[in-house]
Amino acid sequence: MEQKVKQDGICLGQNIRQIRKEKNIGQTELVALMQLRNVQITRETLVKIERGVQHIKATQLKAIKEILDTSYDEIFK
Repeated sequence: MEQKVKQDGICLGQNIRQIRKEKNIGQTELVALMQLRNVQITRETLVKIERGVQHIKATQLKAIKEILDTSYDEIFK
């Protein structure tokens, strides 16, 4: 079973959403880029992660970090 990263409140999801918007990448585009890296995710899942309703998997977090060209520090600030 894959490691899940626990979110404190909705900070993590909000940060991902903010960074994604700053880079002008839509949810659908981010999901497509993640799927190209063989990371299993749907747009619905991304929406839930950004809202802080669903835990993010370690592989999803790593892919988001790489695609958005950001750091874990920025995501977890």
